[in-house]
Amino acid sequence: MHSPSDILTASEINQLKWRCRRGLLENDLFIERFFQRYERQLQIEQAQALLRLMDLSDNDLLDLLLQRQGSNHKTLDNAMTEVLRMLRTNSTDTSTHEGIGS
Repeated sequence: MHSPSDILTASEINQLKWRCRRGLLENDLFIERFFQRYERQLQIEQAQALLRLMDLSDNDLLDLLLQRQGSNHKTLDNAMTEVLRMLRTNSTDTSTHEGIGS
Protein backbone atom coordinates (compact mmCIF):
# COMPACT_ATOMS: atom_id res chain seq x y z
CA MET A 1 0.00 0.00 0.00
CA HIS A 2 1.22 3.49 -0.86
CA SER A 3 1.82 6.25 1.64
CA PRO A 4 0.67 9.74 0.54
CA SER A 5 4.26 10.84 -0.14
CA ASP A 6 5.12 7.90 -2.43
CA ILE A 7 5.99 8.70 -6.04
CA LEU A 8 3.65 7.26 -8.67
CA THR A 9 4.78 4.42 -10.92
CA ALA A 10 4.84 4.77 -14.71
CA SER A 11 1.65 2.69 -14.92
CA GLU A 12 -0.10 4.90 -12.37
CA ILE A 13 1.02 8.02 -14.26
CA ASN A 14 -0.43 6.63 -17.50
CA GLN A 15 -3.75 5.86 -15.79
CA LEU A 16 -3.79 9.36 -14.28
CA LYS A 17 -3.07 10.98 -17.66
CA TRP A 18 -5.96 9.07 -19.19
CA ARG A 19 -8.30 10.17 -16.39
CA CYS A 20 -7.20 13.80 -16.83
CA ARG A 21 -8.25 14.09 -20.47
CA ARG A 22 -10.67 16.98 -20.75
CA GLY A 23 -13.23 18.35 -23.21
CA LEU A 24 -11.69 21.81 -23.39
CA LEU A 25 -8.36 22.22 -25.17
CA GLU A 26 -7.38 25.00 -22.77
CA ASN A 27 -7.61 22.62 -19.80
CA ASP A 28 -5.68 19.95 -21.69
CA LEU A 29 -2.85 22.41 -22.32
CA PHE A 30 -2.51 23.18 -18.62
CA ILE A 31 -2.61 19.47 -17.79
CA GLU A 32 -0.12 18.48 -20.48
CA ARG A 33 2.37 21.08 -19.25
CA PHE A 34 1.82 19.88 -15.67
CA PHE A 35 2.73 16.31 -16.60
CA GLN A 36 5.76 17.45 -18.61
CA ARG A 37 7.09 19.16 -15.50
CA TYR A 38 6.02 16.97 -12.62
CA GLU A 39 5.24 13.41 -13.70
CA ARG A 40 8.58 12.00 -12.48
CA GLN A 41 8.09 13.40 -8.99
CA LEU A 42 4.30 13.26 -8.66
CA GLN A 43 3.22 11.97 -5.29
CA ILE A 44 0.11 9.97 -4.43
CA GLU A 45 -1.47 12.84 -2.49
CA GLN A 46 -0.92 15.21 -5.43
CA ALA A 47 -2.43 12.67 -7.84
CA GLN A 48 -5.46 12.28 -5.59
CA ALA A 49 -5.88 16.07 -5.47
CA LEU A 50 -5.57 16.22 -9.26
CA LEU A 51 -8.29 13.60 -9.58
CA ARG A 52 -10.55 15.66 -7.31
CA LEU A 53 -9.95 18.64 -9.60
CA MET A 54 -10.89 16.45 -12.57
CA ASP A 55 -14.29 15.88 -10.93
CA LEU A 56 -15.06 19.56 -11.58
CA SER A 57 -16.79 20.59 -14.79
CA ASP A 58 -14.53 21.75 -17.61
CA ASN A 59 -15.72 25.34 -17.21
CA ASP A 60 -15.21 25.39 -13.43
CA LEU A 61 -11.73 23.91 -13.83
CA LEU A 62 -10.81 26.48 -16.47
CA ASP A 63 -12.10 29.31 -14.26
CA LEU A 64 -9.86 28.07 -11.45
CA LEU A 65 -6.85 27.67 -13.73
CA LEU A 66 -7.31 31.18 -15.12
CA GLN A 67 -7.99 32.50 -11.61
CA ARG A 68 -11.45 33.72 -12.55
CA GLN A 69 -12.57 31.95 -9.36
CA GLY A 70 -10.54 32.38 -6.23
CA SER A 71 -8.59 29.58 -4.61
CA ASN A 72 -11.16 29.71 -1.83
CA HIS A 73 -13.63 27.89 -4.12
CA LYS A 74 -15.94 25.92 -1.83
CA THR A 75 -14.79 22.49 -3.02
CA LEU A 76 -11.02 23.06 -2.78
CA ASP A 77 -8.86 21.59 -0.07
CA ASN A 78 -5.19 22.44 0.60
CA ALA A 79 -3.86 19.68 -1.64
CA MET A 80 -6.09 20.77 -4.52
CA THR A 81 -4.95 24.38 -4.09
CA GLU A 82 -1.31 23.27 -4.25
CA VAL A 83 -1.93 21.25 -7.43
CA LEU A 84 -3.71 24.26 -8.94
CA ARG A 85 -0.56 26.32 -8.27
CA MET A 86 1.49 23.63 -9.97
CA LEU A 87 -0.89 23.57 -12.95
CA ARG A 88 -0.63 27.36 -13.31
CA THR A 89 3.16 27.55 -13.01
CA ASN A 90 4.87 29.07 -16.05
CA SER A 91 8.37 28.56 -14.70
CA THR A 92 10.42 25.51 -15.64
CA ASP A 93 11.86 25.51 -12.11
CA THR A 94 10.10 22.72 -10.23
CA SER A 95 12.21 22.98 -7.08
CA THR A 96 9.53 24.93 -5.23
CA HIS A 97 6.87 22.31 -6.00
CA GLU A 98 8.54 19.06 -4.99
CA GLY A 99 5.62 17.98 -2.87
CA ILE A 100 2.67 19.06 -0.89
CA GLY A 101 3.70 20.55 2.40
CA SER A 102 7.41 20.46 1.60
